[in-house]
Amino acid sequence: MNLVRAELTKIRTLPAAWLAVSIALVANTVLAVLARTDAVRIAGADGSMPIDRLGTLMLAPVYVFIAVVVYPTGGEYRAGQIRVSLTAVPDRRRLATSKLAAVTLVILATAIPAVVPSFLIRHGGTVVDLLLLITVYLLLGLIGSGFAVLARSLVTPLAVLFILPVMVSPLLRSALPAVVKWLPNEAALSLLGTPTDPGTDLTRGVGLVVLLGWTLAFLGAAGVLLTTRDA
Repeated sequence: MNLVRAELTKIRTLPAAWLAVSIALVANTVLAVLARTDAVRIAGADGSMPIDRLGTLMLAPVYVFIAVVVYPTGGEYRAGQIRVSLTAVPDRRRLATSKLAAVTLVILATAIPAVVPSFLIRHGGTVVDLLLLITVYLLLGLIGSGFAVLARSLVTPLAVLFILPVMVSPLLRSALPAVVKWLPNEAALSLLGTPTDPGTDLTRGVGLVVLLGWTLAFLGAAGVLLTTRDA
């Protein structure tokens, strides 16, 4: 528990983490208000539609939110703090487990205030919908944290995870829908019941399995590298 508390302290004292939560909260709230009032509509082939039909846009704040854990995880490599941690804790598996526990707790503790206000503003959702949204924030946050260990960077995970849904998926969706639908963002949208396109739609159950698969892959690879490469 002492190691987990130490990791939590490191994250809690970073202004960037608090800034990421604040921006995600504001962005979610603004989008919820616009969706609730129908103040903004998106032009489409079948006429205009409310912005809450555009799943990628409504989920976009999560890619700011994940900086809550990506910044402290990747920042350890930029500042060289990881060497201090590895020296202080000879048991690398114990260190990896403590970091994972701290990151998970931080995501859960900050995702709730980041999404609940906007969820209540939009109305129409159930408790299950809210839990699924928090689950998406948790899993994408864990993917980002694992990615930060793999890349030894805080910029690369944020850039890649943002570019995939905004630029890569739209470019490949019509040509390779069978590939695009297995990407983390599309799996998350399917889990939430807001797929971008019928061609990339998965059932909620399959979406959850795919997103869990990505999460376990990134965390597993990060754990291996933390106990071997970084040692």
